[in-house]
Amino acid sequence: MPALTRPDLLAAPTLAALQDVAERDPATAERVLVTEIDPDLADTAALTEAYGLDLHASANCVLVVGRRAGEERFAACVVRATTRADVNNLVRRLIDARKATFLPTDRAVELSGMEYGGITPIGLPADWRVLVDADVLADDANVIVGSGVRRSKVLLPGRDLAAFGVEAVDGLGMPVG
Repeated sequence: MPALTRPDLLAAPTLAALQDVAERDPATAERVLVTEIDPDLADTAALTEAYGLDLHASANCVLVVGRRAGEERFAACVVRATTRADVNNLVRRLIDARKATFLPTDRAVELSGMEYGGITPIGLPADWRVLVDADVLADDANVIVGSGVRRSKVLLPGRDLAAFGVEAVDGLGMPVG
């Protein structure tokens, strides 16, 4: 169903970002759908197996922190579930950090305002870079991402993620294995 009709299935920052897009671009906001899921199946592997979904249709959002000169630099990386984010090389360079690591769970939840296992590129803090593999943004097909909570998922055309102020990054998603 349209995500804006079920605000109870969205984290507060996700809802706010979607409402902002709806004011600027109602057609894009209408294409953003949400569905309720079993929260125990929020992790991508469990979700795709339980619901018989194509793993390529899912995108994972991981939060990264880097440091330089005592300053923390945050980024979110969105890649297809069939790949992993190139954190140690590409992301580290993009955020101009000496070292980049995954944000610890407790800080990820606190700083994003979202539940772990439901973190989404929709509604992250405005001063964070949200890096999305260009392959995801180039896709007219629907992609499954988090909703900000574990009990639901969002479905939208990959290209529509651009409406949320993300950056396309070639080669962000590296093959697994």
